[in-house]
Amino acid sequence: MQQIYKSIEELPAMLTVKDVKILFNIGQAQAYELVHSEGFPAMKVGGSIKVPKHLLIDWIKVGTEKGVSEC
Repeated sequence: MQQIYKSIEELPAMLTVKDVKILFNIGQAQAYELVHSEGFPAMKVGGSIKVPKHLLIDWIKVGTEKGVSEC
């Protein structure tokens, strides 16, 4: 079953690629492309990719302050 988050507070401290996929409502390939893109706050932990929630929130804030652009 797919996890549904109703608010930022409900997100786990460390998100997975699957969480990013759900959060941004994008496909799996797009989620992997996003987490590997320059400037995206992802890190490798063991054999998996994790995204710290607080850094993702900062990344979103910076992106929205710049206005609409391709990320």
